[in-house]
Amino acid sequence: MKPNNEQVEILFHTKSEQEVLLYLHSSHNGLSEDEAVNRLGSYGQNKLEEGKTKSIFEKFLEQFKNVMVIILLVAAAISGFMHEITDTIIILVVVIINAVLGVVQESKAEKALAALKKMSSPHVMVKRDGNVKQVNTEDIIPGDIVLIEAGDYIPADMRLLQSSSLKIEEAALTGESVPAEKITSKIDKSEIVIGDRRNMAYSGSSVTYGRGMGVVTATGMNTEVGKIAGHISNTESSQTPLQKKLAEMSKYLTVGIIAISVAIFLAGVLQGRNYFEMFLTAVSLAVAAIPEGLPAVVTIVLAMGVQKMAKKNSIVRKLSAVETLGSTEIICSDKTGTLTQNKMTVKEVYLDGKLHSAQEFDEDNRSFAVFTHSLVLCNDSKTAKTDEDTVSYLGDPTETALTNFASLKGIHKDMIDTITPRVDEIPFDSERKLMTTIHQINGIHRAITKGAPDVLLERCNRILLNGETKSLTQKQKEDIIEGNRAMAAKALRVLAVAINDMDQIPESVTSDQIEIDMVFVGLVGMMDPPRPEVKEAVRICSEAGIRPVMITGDHRDTAAAIARELGIIKNEDEVITGIELDKMSEEAFETSVRQFSVYARVSPEHKVRIVKAWKKQGKVVAMTGDGVNDAPVLKAADIGIGMGITGTDVAKGVSNMVLADDNFATIVIAVEEGRKIYSNIRKAIQFLLSSNLGEVVTLFVATMLNWTILFPIHILWVNLVTDTLPALALGVEKAERDVMKQKPRKANSSFFSDGVGFSIIYHGLFKGSITLAVYYLGFNLYTQEIAMTMAFATLGLIQLTHSLNVRSNTKSLFSLGIFSNLYLIVAIALSAVLQLIVIVVPALSEIFKVKPLNLPQWGIVLCASLLIIPIVEIAKLLHNKRAGSLSN
Repeated sequence: MKPNNEQVEILFHTKSEQEVLLYLHSSHNGLSEDEAVNRLGSYGQNKLEEGKTKSIFEKFLEQFKNVMVIILLVAAAISGFMHEITDTIIILVVVIINAVLGVVQESKAEKALAALKKMSSPHVMVKRDGNVKQVNTEDIIPGDIVLIEAGDYIPADMRLLQSSSLKIEEAALTGESVPAEKITSKIDKSEIVIGDRRNMAYSGSSVTYGRGMGVVTATGMNTEVGKIAGHISNTESSQTPLQKKLAEMSKYLTVGIIAISVAIFLAGVLQGRNYFEMFLTAVSLAVAAIPEGLPAVVTIVLAMGVQKMAKKNSIVRKLSAVETLGSTEIICSDKTGTLTQNKMTVKEVYLDGKLHSAQEFDEDNRSFAVFTHSLVLCNDSKTAKTDEDTVSYLGDPTETALTNFASLKGIHKDMIDTITPRVDEIPFDSERKLMTTIHQINGIHRAITKGAPDVLLERCNRILLNGETKSLTQKQKEDIIEGNRAMAAKALRVLAVAINDMDQIPESVTSDQIEIDMVFVGLVGMMDPPRPEVKEAVRICSEAGIRPVMITGDHRDTAAAIARELGIIKNEDEVITGIELDKMSEEAFETSVRQFSVYARVSPEHKVRIVKAWKKQGKVVAMTGDGVNDAPVLKAADIGIGMGITGTDVAKGVSNMVLADDNFATIVIAVEEGRKIYSNIRKAIQFLLSSNLGEVVTLFVATMLNWTILFPIHILWVNLVTDTLPALALGVEKAERDVMKQKPRKANSSFFSDGVGFSIIYHGLFKGSITLAVYYLGFNLYTQEIAMTMAFATLGLIQLTHSLNVRSNTKSLFSLGIFSNLYLIVAIALSAVLQLIVIVVPALSEIFKVKPLNLPQWGIVLCASLLIIPIVEIAKLLHNKRAGSLSN
């Protein structure tokens, strides 16, 4: 029977293992690479169909749903009815250009988010051509042999072929909160619900315990979850807290500006001015001054920042994390792989009551065979590839280090696995800190356990000495503890190994049945050196007001040695163990949490306590995690950070951010980027709001004085030309040099704090006043038309020159370097050219009702436009002097 490319539903749970493999034309060695490529072309990618996306035209039409745009269109229609064709054309052109810009911005944001989604897509381990390899979940097809373990998401529907204590959480499909225990034998009943098909694993569920292997039976929309999803889109659309704040602020501003527009309209009418002219002026002001473009600018700046972060190995899964990053005060980090290199090498061995260096330890030792065989048998690493000279291993770095060590001693995992096959196991879990496998050896069953020395030693009552089993004495226990401490003091990660021989396997293979009365074999100490860049990252954290906290399952001495080397602690008083933490009440821990920077021998439950204690101190906490049991703490933290290399799919799935390189230094880089992005968003919004305020001040005061300073088309044009490009250019401003020497901002701090609100007000007042002054001067020196043209030119150009000011509220423009943001210079140049064109080109100047200006008049406009720079520079100088005197 040929595999069915249409993926017609077959009741695979009723088929035997051989029948399923035969139907799918597969085997335990998996598909060949060529067959996988062919099937991918036939079946398509393993992903759910997303709902119909909006077309460009639909996006374009949506831009006209804004209330103010509708009012503007009404104004255009009235202008046409009144035979003011020029006004009608100008208004429509402005509206259409704004709509096009809106579509471009929306499309850019969507593409950026789609790229992020692609970067954070999970991978899965499959067998191809008999070799284990990692592939993207979208590229698996029916017939693929998939390996799964605790923490993995099930990537597609599968018929299970192997199950070792395998438990899968299927609540999303079955509603059952308790994980289902899985089997591999066929089920005779055909008409049973999904929850009772215990030999199947379904897409969207997750492995909570054990490990297994299965053959893919359905992918994409043919999976059970795909049938439920149907045509429903699986994309989400949500606003970040900042976007919500700005949306709310925009509502209040809209009400205020509409009130001012109504006041201007009434004032003009009372002064006897043309009703229709005042209506257009009021509407134009409202449209120009209401910051309806704020959400789009914020989204684009966030998206651009997130893309840049992705290039630096920080894959942000939720935009809100970018805002929170800038407020981070505590970074709780796992030690292994994040603060250290996760490149394990066996350095020392404790065997027969003595410490040996890894190089000296050899097969002459009488306990050698039992010890090295145990290291490779109680081990889930796999042979990744083999050539004539080298063998490499795939799996957990600790286990691959043990396998490599044994290989160097002539003990090869593939060979030993064949001779002494694994018949059962008790997978590792972070609660008991042990892993056990059971093997057939010379007619008996041997349980081999490796794990935390302090935990495993308590389960031993015998010891292997010179190849013989003896009773374990108290003195020998003390020697083992001292050997463990000696290795831990050298910053070695230490594991203990024990065995238990049984005539037969108990019916219940549990820890209580197997991991008792064991024979202690030895200790193995591995070096996982600190990442060289982390020490500098810790120093930067200190300067930035961020406290790094190390959390590890390792021995206290190992953790303290690494933390001291990295500069996280200075003395032993800052270290606490999980046992000591258990003895502390919540109240006592919350009051003393600031005392500790290193937590050793902790479980995932302890991590939750640590995060909650810091949060009760009002701190913003980031937390790293990689295991399935880390999901609760990743959710509890303000920023959950998943590990891209060693992290499970479950951990990455609940994280706000994923580290592509599992590096602590990358977190610090991400915090810096987060601070920069938030700062740039503030700059862009400060620029937009101060510009809008300048327009409001100009129109409001001029109307009160009965001046005809600007026509409606002037207001719309200035708003169109000066807003978008400079605001976006400010969004890519480089981080200020001292951005990581400032204390974190409080998460609940106002967007307008640190003088931003005051700056918006005085910047707007000055720009409006300067524009009014230019009009007054032009009116008295020249004519009304020239004065209006000068005011129009000044209002546009002063916005552009002012964009240079808002690059920093404290640093002088000249210390930053005028040309250090080339994007802004280009944006200013383009906008200025557009502003000048409508004045100097005769055909356009007639449409815009302006007059050509001579050199003296342009001189006045230019000087007035540049005047805002020294005004703001003086204000910055006074502010810095005041801040300096207050700090002293």
